[in-house]
Amino acid sequence: MHQHTSARSKGEAFRALHARPRPFLVPNPWDAGTARMLRALGFEALATTSAGLAFSLGRPDGRRRVSRAETIAHAAAIATAVDIPVTADLENGFGDRPEEVRATILLAGEAGLAGGSVEDATGLPEPAVYDHGLAVERVAAAAEAARSLPGPFTLTARAENFIAGRPDLDDTLRRLEDYARAGADVLYAPGLPGLDAIAAVCALGKPVNVLVGGAGCFLPVDALAAVGVRRVSVGAALARTALGAFLEAARELRDHGTAERLRGAATEDAITALLETGTAG
Repeated sequence: MHQHTSARSKGEAFRALHARPRPFLVPNPWDAGTARMLRALGFEALATTSAGLAFSLGRPDGRRRVSRAETIAHAAAIATAVDIPVTADLENGFGDRPEEVRATILLAGEAGLAGGSVEDATGLPEPAVYDHGLAVERVAAAAEAARSLPGPFTLTARAENFIAGRPDLDDTLRRLEDYARAGADVLYAPGLPGLDAIAAVCALGKPVNVLVGGAGCFLPVDALAAVGVRRVSVGAALARTALGAFLEAARELRDHGTAERLRGAATEDAITALLETGTAG
């Protein structure tokens, strides 16, 4: 790909990655700079993170505190910063009604994204996830919108039971099976309890994304490959790792007046080198 890579060719490339026999990695930057650094490190596709965005705005994640406009603008900035496909974390589609989810997918496509995920979590304390029937209607509306776009747009449907306090594998599998029937291209259930559960999702016959580095999953990619996983993301884990180092160094400064934790910082030259090799248009 070159700097003028079109949204259509990015969409085609992203779809093709899911057809590989081994899983590909989609790490999650939280701004244009981290996106370009990940591109320079050789990753073939990226995914946005709603938590990474929310934290950068000084807000909590998953509580309807970040708007659709903010999310689309953020994802578009990352997509235009790199010449590889970017899929967006679109949370619950920024609306309860299927029509609102459809509008979100259309905006994501117009922003040059190669794909996006829609989850069945409400962003509210109760109910934590949408009723099964409504959840399927929302995926169907998203799929209809994705198919209407001029280029390929890979739709990921997320079942949030295990991170929404509902550890029900049977219900999760039923939901994902119906999301696949409704038109989802990729299935995703963060927080699944181990390889057997992940294998059960893979058996549904659609490409599966697995989150590592969060929701209790730290499985190696080889183990995920063995049960049929096609895509591996890290959610907010890279952002939280960076913030963890930031907070440790800040607390050392505050509590001891010393700066030993700053010794491990990346050099400006190293960051500049990555930014200069990871640019797009």
